[in-house]
Amino acid sequence: MLLTPYRVLDLTDQRGMLAGQILADLGADVICVEPPDGSSARAVGPFAGDDPGPDRSLFWWAYARNKRGITCNLDHSDGQALLSQLAASADFILESDDPGVMSARGLGYDNLSAEHSDLIYTSISAFGQTGPKASYASTDLILMAAGGPLILAGGAGEAPVRVSVPQAWNHASGEAAMATMIALRAKSKIGRGQHVDISAQQSVAAATMSTILASSIGAAETARVSGGMVVGPFMGRLIWEAADGYISLTFLFGSGIGPFSQRLFNWMYDEGECSLEDRDLDWIGLGAEFISGQRPLSEWDRLMGVVGEFLIKRTRAELFAEAQSRSLLIVPVTSVDEVADSEQFEAREFWREHDMPGWPEPVRFPGPFVKLSDNQIEYRRPAPTIGQHNAEIYAELGLDAEALNDLRERGVI
Repeated sequence: MLLTPYRVLDLTDQRGMLAGQILADLGADVICVEPPDGSSARAVGPFAGDDPGPDRSLFWWAYARNKRGITCNLDHSDGQALLSQLAASADFILESDDPGVMSARGLGYDNLSAEHSDLIYTSISAFGQTGPKASYASTDLILMAAGGPLILAGGAGEAPVRVSVPQAWNHASGEAAMATMIALRAKSKIGRGQHVDISAQQSVAAATMSTILASSIGAAETARVSGGMVVGPFMGRLIWEAADGYISLTFLFGSGIGPFSQRLFNWMYDEGECSLEDRDLDWIGLGAEFISGQRPLSEWDRLMGVVGEFLIKRTRAELFAEAQSRSLLIVPVTSVDEVADSEQFEAREFWREHDMPGWPEPVRFPGPFVKLSDNQIEYRRPAPTIGQHNAEIYAELGLDAEALNDLRERGVI
């Protein structure tokens, strides 16, 4: 597999586990290092069978897949010594502690790179390792607000709301995996590793898709409105009601979206559900007509009403089929069950079933995130139980069962 020769020490908790999971899926030997009583990520729900045990977290099952697991108390001097020894065989370290914590333990990049100059050390934190906010407390809600995307989530004139499934740390973790690979490429050129400093705030700022730049360049700022957005004086809907649920339709004017809107109105006219005048509007220059006052903004509201009346008479399947044949920007809004039963996923053999420790039946998991003609990504092992691989990994340091028992009794592992 792509990263088979490489070893990763994954010290992250729920704030950074996706980074190690990506590297593990690509074939790296990722060793998840947990405190002796287990990672805090094991307490993140939901839980299989509604049992909040350390080996029942679906979050842990997902993000610790393909990893081996050991325990090590990084707040104990002997634990710190163990990790320093393990670093000698590692190519990468991933960590998501608050800035300064790893350095205080003697395990920061400066400490470890002094002995291991080729080590790539990736830190994932809320606001980065430096700056006036580096030590600020953070939650997913805080990060989505500080990075910008929260401004678009919620109803017009109401307080913003975050996406129910936390997003910020996954943005940061995905970029951490990518940046770690860039550092690996750089190492082949400069002959040494480096410190990769990931700020979750900066990662989610990129998720605004350049909207964050609008004010600085004098462009119309986008505002939130439930089910859509507001750009300047125009409200655009993204979610529309169909006969049997909801669809996503991008309906606007201008050179980018206007041609799609033109084709939509061609279809509506063919069905006798819009006027010839509406069909023949200048869908490229219509925005300029509204802004100049040549056409009243109330006309835009009327046009959205015409579209809404057309869509609600048709099922999601009918709309999607027509969108494919007419090149329209329409897709169904699907439920979790519909995604799970997707014919497309089935045709691509996306789902995988795996036996989980202590669980009576195989569990269905999402498959590899990419298909490759060579070096296929496979799920080689389920998420580890607490300390599952202590014996085999610590044996590399010359530690036998008696030594491990002593370390365990003293709270080191």
